[in-house]
Amino acid sequence: MSILHAIILAIIEGLTEFLPVSSTGHMIVGSSLMGIAADPFTKMFTVAIQFGAILSVIVLYWKRFLPEKNSLRTAFAFYTKLLVAFMPAAVLGFMLNDFIDALLERVDVVGYMLILGGVLFLFVDRLFSKNEALLDQQVTYPSALKIGFFQTIAMVPGVSRSAATIIGGLTQRLNKKTAAEFSFFLAVPTMFAATVYKMLKFYSEGGTFGSNEVTLLVIGNVVAFIVAILAIKSFINFLTRHGFKLFGYYRIVVGAIILMLYYLGVGLTIL
Repeated sequence: MSILHAIILAIIEGLTEFLPVSSTGHMIVGSSLMGIAADPFTKMFTVAIQFGAILSVIVLYWKRFLPEKNSLRTAFAFYTKLLVAFMPAAVLGFMLNDFIDALLERVDVVGYMLILGGVLFLFVDRLFSKNEALLDQQVTYPSALKIGFFQTIAMVPGVSRSAATIIGGLTQRLNKKTAAEFSFFLAVPTMFAATVYKMLKFYSEGGTFGSNEVTLLVIGNVVAFIVAILAIKSFINFLTRHGFKLFGYYRIVVGAIILMLYYLGVGLTIL
């Protein structure tokens, strides 16, 4: 992997991680077109640069993560709800590790899930239109747990973690803005755990972190951090004004392209 490859993948990560369009699907296309998808370091890199995206959430919402002294009770509730929402993915991810790894070898699954999610997005705004009248919402513990179970659906490649958790939030009568923000918050423990696991696995399987690898990781995380900040700000504004329909059409197009390339025998290597 070159520095240019690292920058391109980091831009893709930053743009797509928090949008409901599946960063996995975009990483498959990007890394395959650049001819680096089968490289073990690339597979680890595409997960490790999520750390930069995590930092973008913490920077943008630092008051939620670093509350004032007189808000310790609120902070405890905030972190406890994140833990509750994180646990289903942590437990099921451990229990179904082999099954998930098998799915991660299926490029066609990514394409089908992108299209299926895209079709669903064409109707989401209408289905949950009444939620937008609800203001000053708080995520309850039962709602956090249910959103956490929705996040487990994203273990299927192509579903999109943000799509699953945002829709999960909408089913709990959250408006789009509140559902999207909780999805961002939940990404922090989820993506951090995935990053640590992937890096440890890479190292345990004989991977090395020499100066070149460290340089690429630093560049990738910095670029992902900057791009993710812009993406999050733009997404919240776009989502509250225009809803999900455009993302639905986009997912359908990308999914169709992936399936077309797959069935034509054009090499797309799953990450």
